[in-house]
Amino acid sequence: MIETKGVCHFTIAVTDTKKSTDFYTEVLGLKLLNANHERGMVFLDSAGDCIVLMKTETTIAPVRQRDAHHAFHIEADQYDQVIKELKDKKIEILLEDERTGRAVVTGRIIYIPDPDGNVIELVDMYSYSGSPA
Repeated sequence: MIETKGVCHFTIAVTDTKKSTDFYTEVLGLKLLNANHERGMVFLDSAGDCIVLMKTETTIAPVRQRDAHHAFHIEADQYDQVIKELKDKKIEILLEDERTGRAVVTGRIIYIPDPDGNVIELVDMYSYSGSPA
């Protein structure tokens, strides 16, 4: 059996890499590592995790289906400030909730759309069932 050691990167399908780069860097604070807009690939960093924006004709969830989304961890003491910043930037909040109980990931959550309607989840993570005890 192959035993992976973690995630190297994940890719988010976008229709406009320049517009999406602005969203992911200016709204979510990801760091731009490399952009080749002609090729349609942008590499971003989120606290040591690599995210690739890939230009496509359609996105994975153009109808804002919450089940297909990408989640980013945010700090607990920043949660209220994140809500305020999203509202100040007029970013639509699709859902704000608190997930507790037997969920794999528990914590306060915020769902927002990116410019293509891909759903982004921001999580003040209390626990993750995959963490070592």
